[in-house]
Amino acid sequence: MKKFRELKPSDLRWQCDPKLLKFKTVKDIRICEGIIGQPRAMDAIKLGLNVKYPGYNIFITGPVGTGRTTAVTKLLEQLEVKKRDLTDLLYVHNFKNADMPMLISLPAGDGGKFKRAMERLITDLKTNIPQVFASEEYQKRRQGIVSKYEEQHRTLLRDFEKSIEEQGFKVMQIQKGPFVRPAIFPIIDGKPTKLEDVEKMVREGKLTEADYEAMSKKIHELESGMATIYSKVREIQDKANTEIQKLNEWMIKPSVSELINDIKKKFASKKVAQYLKEAFDSILSNLDRFLRDQKNQDEFREYKVNVLVDNAETEVVPIIFETTPSHKNLFGTIERHAAGPGMYVSDFLNIKAGSLLRANGGYLVLNGFDALIEPGVWQALKRTLRNGVVDIQAFDPFHIFSSSALKPEPITVDVKIIMIGTQWLYYLLFYQDEDFKKIFKVKADFDTVMDKNAANINEYASFIKSICHTEQLLPFTKQAVADIIEYGVRIAGRKDKLSTRFHVVADMIREADYWAKQRKAKSISAEDIEKAIQGWRRRVNMYEDKVQELIEKDILMIDTKGTAVGQVNGLSVYQVGGYSFGRPTKITAKTSLGRAGIINIEREANLGGRTYNKGVLILSGFLKSRYAQEQPMTIDATLGFEQSYSEVDGDSASSTEVYALLSALSGVPITQQIAVTGSVNQNGEVQPIGGVNEKIEGFYDVCKAKGLTGKQGVMIPAKNVEDLMLKQEIVDVVKKKKFHIYPVATIDEGIEILTGKTAGKRTKTGYEKNSINYLVENKLKEYASKMKGFTKTK
Repeated sequence: MKKFRELKPSDLRWQCDPKLLKFKTVKDIRICEGIIGQPRAMDAIKLGLNVKYPGYNIFITGPVGTGRTTAVTKLLEQLEVKKRDLTDLLYVHNFKNADMPMLISLPAGDGGKFKRAMERLITDLKTNIPQVFASEEYQKRRQGIVSKYEEQHRTLLRDFEKSIEEQGFKVMQIQKGPFVRPAIFPIIDGKPTKLEDVEKMVREGKLTEADYEAMSKKIHELESGMATIYSKVREIQDKANTEIQKLNEWMIKPSVSELINDIKKKFASKKVAQYLKEAFDSILSNLDRFLRDQKNQDEFREYKVNVLVDNAETEVVPIIFETTPSHKNLFGTIERHAAGPGMYVSDFLNIKAGSLLRANGGYLVLNGFDALIEPGVWQALKRTLRNGVVDIQAFDPFHIFSSSALKPEPITVDVKIIMIGTQWLYYLLFYQDEDFKKIFKVKADFDTVMDKNAANINEYASFIKSICHTEQLLPFTKQAVADIIEYGVRIAGRKDKLSTRFHVVADMIREADYWAKQRKAKSISAEDIEKAIQGWRRRVNMYEDKVQELIEKDILMIDTKGTAVGQVNGLSVYQVGGYSFGRPTKITAKTSLGRAGIINIEREANLGGRTYNKGVLILSGFLKSRYAQEQPMTIDATLGFEQSYSEVDGDSASSTEVYALLSALSGVPITQQIAVTGSVNQNGEVQPIGGVNEKIEGFYDVCKAKGLTGKQGVMIPAKNVEDLMLKQEIVDVVKKKKFHIYPVATIDEGIEILTGKTAGKRTKTGYEKNSINYLVENKLKEYASKMKGFTKTK
């Protein structure tokens, strides 16, 4: 019997040679300081961080756990950048238009100083102004003004009152509601008399109607004159007030001017000078406010300063990580404050900065998906990056009264955005948003794997040491370090690669530490690593166990012994959450005379995915190229995955289906002790597939449960040998010749292993007699002949 190539135990799993680990004990391992295995991404990030031209913002792609955030953090920390022209941003009251607060930009640290200077100004004025008004000089000058105009006032009223008394009338003060006002009464019998009393006297006959009408007419004339007199009195009062106001300003102006000039000298800014001038005019116009007992803390709000961004303590350029990139958190907002029962208002003191302003002059790191799903954020962020301006608004998509009449002066920003996301998000934005490629010119791709070489192996050891050092875990034995490195190779999917999904590796390290501490060990051993791996698997593989149970109870019918015509054990990978496992699936083929060709049952039942359907079409091409060169393929052939009730996708079963068809056509039975995986091309070459480790382990578990015969095994594409990182148990049974792994490169190699019969090469006279290809071709010729005869008879 022909001897077929089998893989040796050393081919099935890469063992980490302790000689590759350049340390004697774990104490000698250095702590990892850099980012491991991402040179391409690191170069891209360095470029983006250091190019200062517009649009060179960075979009970092890659799966979670590949070190994206850590890489950004470390690179930003390593940047040799000191505080460069950083500014404090302030909003102050706009005395000309309160709805448009004025923006002031000052050198870093001056914002707080200016705020305190304005607070001291108001405090000083609240003391100084009352003192000036209480001074003897002021009181004397003010009294002089008051006395002068009071004399004019009294003289005017006295002359008027004397004039009307001579005409028999008198000015009296009467109560009208809460007010007292002057009124003119006639003098009757030496006494001022109300008109109501005069009317009564007329009714009683003491006065005539003519007397009453004359009195009324005269009162009307005198009231007109009194209005003129009182108008002149008000003019006298206005002159007095104006002169007092001038006196107030003359007395107070030097003190206010001196205090404000002191502030102006300390802050060389045109905006500060403009604001102080307007504040100066406002103070002089509202001196009386400084005389009242101010119990309301907001009495002098317009003279306060809102320090929006304070960089006084910032020693290097700002580096902000925004974990919740809502519109409010990124761009700032305008809050409201209570102005009375049920009343809320906003002013310049309610303006709050967002992370874009806090990162001004530096770097802002945020999650791309979070920014995209937050209402209003993406469009606003694009506007900011295009125009270099932040426009603070009161934005709340869930509150109908969130808008504000305030229009703060826009703020110019210079900030580098570092957005972290996935590949699909990057390409979604790249192809669907025409602005994206203009504002995110640097893409940094984080890979999930890196080359497995001596340098990277020792970097893995450094990473293990770093986790243990940072999180105070137990130290690793040298073998435990080797086992973690082997685990990194396994999840990488190839023997020549190491995984860079360090969050997965770190979790396994932590769980191994747990198991080591459970047994009160002083170090983490290989036993703890294995327990951690098996513990994780047990937590997530309940569905795998359920499928295994169905197979063991023969509810899912899988044969692992004997032979069958047109039947092969294919291998599938199931993915449940983040866990993948393999299990065999019975694939059958039935053939008959006809013209329908190959009927894909999964596709007809709408259970075939696009890749699977493509694989079936390719195997049709292979069969036609090999067997239909001299006669048409007059065949009806059905292919099906037995007991499969969900969608089937992927082309890894296409070679298996070819074997089932060849068996059905040739009538040669196929061993059920060997499961098959691999895709096929139209040339009959077996191509590599994914999930090879899970598939082999899945069939092994089934064979182990049903009983190992010593002849069972799996046939895989030869190109997949480098992907093998099987569990140690399978390596051990292969070493004992109880399980076998066969690598194949062509369909002919595979059919020989499955049937024990030669595939047969084509000669000038046809395929070798009684070979598989000979029997298949003869069957197809027989179908063609019968179909031809059937057509003639019909």
